Order: sequence, then C-alpha cells, then structure tokens
Amino acid sequence: MVKPDHWIIEMAEKRGIIDPFSPEQVKSGVSFGTSSYGYDFRLADEFRVFNPSRGTVIDPKLFPAESFETIRAKECLIPANSFILARSLEYFRIPRDVLAICQGKSTYARCGIIVNVTPFEPEWEGFVTMALSNTAPVPVRVYAGEGIAQVIFIGASEICRISYKDKAGKYQRQTELTLPKC
Repeated sequence: MVKPDHWIIEMAEKRGIIDPFSPEQVKSGVSFGTSSYGYDFRLADEFRVFNPSRGTVIDPKLFPAESFETIRAKECLIPANSFILARSLEYFRIPRDVLAICQGKSTYARCGIIVNVTPFEPEWEGFVTMALSNTAPVPVRVYAGEGIAQVIFIGASEICRISYKDKAGKYQRQTELTLPKC
C-alpha cells in the first residue's frame, strides 16, 4: 500500500525518516516537500561532473574517480548527452516495513533529465546518491536546494526477513556523495 501524506508527515516528525523535512509543498523554483503520496526531495550543492576528455572507461569495479570533477555550487550544468552524480539535501531513514521508489520530477524530465535512483530498501539510511542523465543535445542546468525527484513510500503487509541494515549494505549511512563500491 502506498503511504499517504499524513503518514509521511507523522513518520517524519516522530521518527525522523526525512531530515530536513518540509510538511508542506514549497513552490519556489522547482517544488519540494510533502505531496499527496510522496515526498519531493532536493538536490544538495555537491556534484561530480564527468570529464570525457580523459579518455577513460567507466567501470564500476575500477571506478575512475579522477575522471569526475567535484563541484560545490548553487547550480550545475549537465553537459549535453552526458551525466553527473549528485546527492540529496535530505537524509532518509527508511522503516523496516517500507520500501521507497523514486522518480524524477516532471519539470526536469521535460528538459531531458533522467533521474536514476535505486529503491530505498527497508532500514536503509543516508543521503541519496543519484545519477542525473542529460538526454538533450545541449547542456541543462540543475539547482541545489530545489526539487529533483519524488520518493514514494510503499508499506509492506509483512516485515521483511532481512533488511538493508541486517545485511550491512555497502551504501548504509552514506553522509556524502558516494561513488560505486564493489
């Protein structure tokens, strides 16, 4: 069952599942905050921009961190037909009986941006690291402190046997933009 806004507000205020948390939809720039059945989260000011001129192959087992420039800024240009790594401004703590799924916001989708975020498993916590792909033939600008994606919370009818925390997931409690780990 998808969790409605009153559940999100209650869980955020009582159990700190989203921090910082906005109980209302804030319609300044690209909107963020609580929506009917989800939460629109924001971009932090931390980005990793891929530089293809270094002629490397991106391999998750031997990730070329040197091929990515780290930027801290209020906005970031995503090069045409390329991608960046970014992280959420909000820190999430997912309850054991919930799975969360993310989708990009329509404002950015209409500009050619695809937000790639994996599901938030039960008892995962941390800042969200995501890939923002620009499918447009020109650069697209994204803004820190504004909405980037919506997370939908799905309640389970039973508690899972093994949570992300139980299996000591490698991305548990990430406090910064986290590169691939193998």
